[in-house]
Amino acid sequence: MATGSASGGQSPENKPLPETEILNVVVQREGQKVSTKWGLHPNLKEELKPEEWKELTEIMGKVTTIIGNRFTQVLDQIDQETSGSA
Repeated sequence: MATGSASGGQSPENKPLPETEILNVVVQREGQKVSTKWGLHPNLKEELKPEEWKELTEIMGKVTTIIGNRFTQVLDQIDQETSGSA
């Protein structure tokens, strides 16, 4: 889950700014099945041009694939380690 602001979370008066979630990635596991999903803040989505939305969708498809594959590898390694120690 990515949060933050362009100013690094600090206002000019050095008071923390409220964080806004603009992009999130969720990985879920159900048994052997791993699924990844991503979401974008609705206001930002509305502001994107169609070609920007298409590009973001393609990039996030790659990101969720990478994250899902890595998550699966880690879970497989953990499963192998725990089953081998019984």
